[in-house]
Order: sequence, then C-alpha cells, then structure tokens
Amino acid sequence: MKFDRSIIPSPSPVSLFNVPEEEIIKLDNGLQIFHIKKSELPIVLVKVVINAGSKYDPSDKKGTFNLLSMCIDEGAGEFNSLELSEQFDLLGTSFSIHCNSDNIQLTFQTLKENFNKSLDLLSKILTEPHLKNEDFEREKRKIQTRLQQLKDDPDYLANVSFESILMGNQNPYSFPVLGVENNIEQIMLEDIIVSHKNFIFPNNAFVIVTGDIDKNELSYILNKNLSGWQKNSLINKLKLENKNDIHKVYIVDKKDSVQTEIRVGHHSSDRNSKDYFAKHLLNTTLGGQFTSRINLNLREKHGFTYGAGSNFNYYKDYAYFSVYTSVGIDETYNALKEIFHELNNIRNGVTEEELNFAKSSIIRKFPSNFETYKHITSNLAGKIIFGLPDDYFKRYIENINSVPLNDVNKAAAENIFPDQITTVLVGDKDKLLEQLKSNKFGEVKIYESEE
Repeated sequence: MKFDRSIIPSPSPVSLFNVPEEEIIKLDNGLQIFHIKKSELPIVLVKVVINAGSKYDPSDKKGTFNLLSMCIDEGAGEFNSLELSEQFDLLGTSFSIHCNSDNIQLTFQTLKENFNKSLDLLSKILTEPHLKNEDFEREKRKIQTRLQQLKDDPDYLANVSFESILMGNQNPYSFPVLGVENNIEQIMLEDIIVSHKNFIFPNNAFVIVTGDIDKNELSYILNKNLSGWQKNSLINKLKLENKNDIHKVYIVDKKDSVQTEIRVGHHSSDRNSKDYFAKHLLNTTLGGQFTSRINLNLREKHGFTYGAGSNFNYYKDYAYFSVYTSVGIDETYNALKEIFHELNNIRNGVTEEELNFAKSSIIRKFPSNFETYKHITSNLAGKIIFGLPDDYFKRYIENINSVPLNDVNKAAAENIFPDQITTVLVGDKDKLLEQLKSNKFGEVKIYESEE
C-alpha cells in the first residue's frame, strides 16, 4: 500500500470524554476524603496529601520536612523498617512517600482484596511512626551524600540557583526541598518529632481514593483505620517576601564545562489569576510544546540544543515564568539572543492560526490526563491544593475554547517582561564572561550559593 506523503492527513474529530467525578466523605475526625469510583479493574489507589512541605522548614534547618518524609515509614506500630516494607511487598502493594515545597504525599496502590490491610499499614505510618535516632541518622546521611552528588549536576544547580536568586532568601520557596548542605547537620531527631506533632494530623490533610470500592464501604473502612488519627491545632504560618525582578545575568561556575544550562525568567501572577487559560495558550505557543516558537528557533532553525521550552510555574503560594534549555557553551550568547528575541516578539501577539493550533493540541491531550489511576488522582490533588472550582475539569475544554485572540495577546503584554528577566547560566565562567562583555542581557555577576 502506497501513501502520498505530500498530503497532510486531516485530524480526526475530538472524541467525547467524560471527566471522572468525585464524591466527598468526611470522617469522624474531620478528615476529608475525595472518592472516585472506578470499577474496570480490582484496584484501589490512595493518596494522602498533608500540608507539610519544605516551605515550612525552619530558617536555619532547611531540609527538615523532607527528612521527616524519609523517616516516617522507617518503622511504625509493631513493625520495624524492614518488616514494614515486607508487609507491603507481601500484599503486592506499591507504597511511596514524596515531599515537595507545598506538601508531603503518601501513596499506595493495591488490589481491592488487600485494601483494608494496606490501609491499616498506612494508618500506622501516620499515627505510630517510630522515628528512631538510628533510622534518622541513616536517612540524614543519605541526603548529605545526595547533596554532594548534586554538586556535579548542572541541571540541578541551574534550577536551584535560579529559584534562589529569583525569589531571594526571604521567600521559603527559594530553598531546595532536599535542604542545603550547611543546614542538614543542624537538624536533630527532635526537630523531626516536633514537625510530625505540629503538622501530621487530619485537619491539615486530605485523602483521595480512586478505584473499585463503593462509598459506604470506603467510609466504614477509613473510619475504622484512621479513627486514631487525632485532630490538632493549626500553627503553620507562612511569610512570603519576594525580591523585585532584576535584569541581571548570574553565572554559576562549572569549570571546563562544555555546555551551559540556561534559565531565564521573572515573577508571575498565581495559579488562580483570571487570565490563567489565556496564559496557558500563550505559553503553549511560546515554549510549551515541541512546535513552539522557542524550540523551533533554538533547536530546528539554529541547532543550538536538543530541546528548549518555557513554563508558568505554580506553587500554592507563589508563581514565576521561566525559559529553560542547555546549549554548547560557545553558543550561549547566540542562544540568549534568540530567547530574548522570542520573548520580545511574543509581546506583539500570536496569530489566529497559532492560537487554533494551541487550542487543538491542549484539548486533544486533555483525556490523557485521566488515563491511569495515578493521573486521575494527581490531577484531582492539584485541583484541591489550588482551590479550583468543583466543575474545573468539566469546564476545562469549554474554558480553553472560549479564550479569544485578544485575551491571549493581552496576556502576552501583561505577563512577559524581557526587560525584567533574571538570567542564570551554569557553565565555565571564563568562557561565559568572554561572550557576555556587552552586558546586553543585564549586568553580569558571579553567583556563589550560601551553602
């Protein structure tokens, strides 16, 4: 069979898609449960989201909450660390704990027949963690070793340095979740125990359950297993102070590097801003997909990189815009010139054709956000964390489709500011300084972290 490759295939119609709906259950201890019934497979996924992220780390002990997340399952109830892990394995249950800037998330997925036993283990981790010194010291050494390794990771250095410079040290989001090297040694077991007492309780958390279990059965099992998880008084207060955007270039020296990690960006409006959908469409055209302007310029036209892109990055209480790429160090100046060209050019607006393509791309990808139980649960968690409307997913496609060209072009003018860009470059400073003599992208400074 022969194909005429000169003819571009027509896109197929957008398929109908029903967004999964959640029911809300409130336990006797005040814990909110968001339940999504899925009966296709005998599987249940549970995610506990606790408002206890690294943004709450003490100012001189960055890394505390990540250490708590690493220690909390190192033995609980009648099981030591190894026995607890074996119990999950015997049930065929995958269990994980993750800490980010905003929260700690405990997740397990299991067969329906093992849901009750798996939940019992989870309840022990939440309410009866051992938090022993030997486990604490072992996990602390792991972090110290990891931080040493990451000193040689230019991608990590670029991300951490960029956020630190952009936000300033008075913003708790400016510090890496892992912590900083000179703080880790100061963290004591007592700090972990106090953090658990002050943050790990049901009225500071919510739970999402997705899978083959009905509402009444779920309510009974959860009350039975989590009734011992007691309420507490909320004391978690957060003070945010942002630096003003500064048009400067900061070089993080990585001697003899043959590449440069590039990060450029500035502060942005938050996730709940009225122009969110316009910004999403704008970024899709600018740097949010393979066919975006930035990637086509830097990769396809000039061959500077394997990939480049941009994002509006959202934390619960903070947001920023950024462009990211990695280029051969000798092409750093040229790559920056093209990035700034695209940032200035996008302020002139996007075309109707670009907007229609961005809308089509987003809408066609939308069902893939709900392909798996993990996808469903993660998307629902985001909706809850950011306090989005109950019908957010139901109206998502409608909201994308209804954004007019004028709103996208207005978003470009009101959210992209090339003259306020902070630039961070990770590479050999001697080679970079030679290219940046003109100061075209702002005053050039050598950056050294405070670790």
